[in-house]
Amino acid sequence: MDNKQTVLVLGATGGIGGEMARQLRDAGWKVRAMQRSVPAAGELKDGIHWLRGDAMQQADVLAAAQGCSVIVHAVNPPGYRRWAELVLPMLDNSIAAAKAERATIVLPGTVYNYGPDAFPLLAETAPQQPLTRKGAIRVALEQRLQAASQQGARVLVVRAGDFFGPQAGNSWFAQGLVKPGRAVRSVSNPGRVGVGHQWAYLPDVARSMLALLARRDSLDAFSSFHFGGHWDADGSQMAQAICRVVARRGGVTPRVAAFPWWLMRLAAPFVETLRELQEMRYLWQQPVRLDNAKLVAVLGREPHTALDVAVEATLEGLGCLPVAQVESSLLLNQ
Repeated sequence: MDNKQTVLVLGATGGIGGEMARQLRDAGWKVRAMQRSVPAAGELKDGIHWLRGDAMQQADVLAAAQGCSVIVHAVNPPGYRRWAELVLPMLDNSIAAAKAERATIVLPGTVYNYGPDAFPLLAETAPQQPLTRKGAIRVALEQRLQAASQQGARVLVVRAGDFFGPQAGNSWFAQGLVKPGRAVRSVSNPGRVGVGHQWAYLPDVARSMLALLARRDSLDAFSSFHFGGHWDADGSQMAQAICRVVARRGGVTPRVAAFPWWLMRLAAPFVETLRELQEMRYLWQQPVRLDNAKLVAVLGREPHTALDVAVEATLEGLGCLPVAQVESSLLLNQ
């Protein structure tokens, strides 16, 4: 297989990185993934070639990217910790590899880049004047990618709302709304009543990225797109979908309660992850929506899974649905 179908995925143990790795593999790509804990000689597992390496070590990234036409940069510090120290150096290593291989970097983007001056509807050309430290880092990150796109690399950025999906563990859905591995008794809603919020189902985001990658030769050297996903117009529809799915699968309809921001505020000085999450509260206090008109114009349509179907798959993946009901459903479908 030539290098046009060889890809390196950094962050393949995470939500969007893992989804991209699996979908690229299923689409016929030769997929490499890098992780510090795999054997030195590498390991082929589920059709993905795992290499030993550290995204903070440029030599490791350069070696893993040899012969690759695409680098998916989906690696982030776990739990939002040490962003200022780690995010930009890791990106610089991916940029160095992309320049060496004349490869395309794919970056899953966020709304952190934008501040209230650009709200509520965000086009790709909206001014990037963020309020937060993470937002400023995201802006710097994309500026470095823009520079790299003029020096031999190509760049594809797809910005999306809050991720959810069967394997999106580090997400508001899994860390805020429900508790992984437990039946859903209650849903904790971080948003204000009446305030819209945007959600992105990971398999749909990955499908969009793959479709854009197939057209990368016709795109600008630096191309950014906004993914529409699921728009929760009044901030209650995601919680209601969870309740519907749980009830339909035989559970007791959960109660919906407000997220305990006050408790997070008290604990934030002592827990770095909570401090970082508290910083992003403004995105739950006002409507922020990504305009996907450009993506639709290029692809013809945006991949879209119905909300209840996506929520059911997510809850199953998180181990939040009654086991007996899952087994019954499997028997009925045999």
